[in-house]
Amino acid sequence: MLDGIRIYSSDEIWRHILSELGATVSDAPDKTYLDFDSLGITMPATPIMLKTVIQNAIDGNIQLLHDIFGRNIQLPYIQAQIVILLYKSGGMSANDLRNALGYSPNATTHAVDTAIYQLRKTFGRDFIINVNGVYKIGQL
Repeated sequence: MLDGIRIYSSDEIWRHILSELGATVSDAPDKTYLDFDSLGITMPATPIMLKTVIQNAIDGNIQLLHDIFGRNIQLPYIQAQIVILLYKSGGMSANDLRNALGYSPNATTHAVDTAIYQLRKTFGRDFIINVNGVYKIGQL
């Protein structure tokens, strides 16, 4: 039900419930994960209610993309996640970015590199910059 969603919760019971529903759950704060504790959900909660609240929180990223680009924009999932992660974090190394997107830092996939290439191709070379090994949002 929550497959592919990365969530942080400080509560052991919620971590267990969210994990059982298919989310990738962290027990340590991580700015790349959705902060479940900030959603203010209390028991009792049905799985459908949880999914709805979590999906609404994720949809907040649509507004964030609008704020970044100054207009409504549709991006493929991985490109949207890269933009959001770089914007929220202020910059990430290639390994940290791969890890935040769920890839092993040692993975041989070029999905992240290809997504960055496509973003630069679409929005200009200076949209995502690399400063001393750290990717950052540049200018549109």
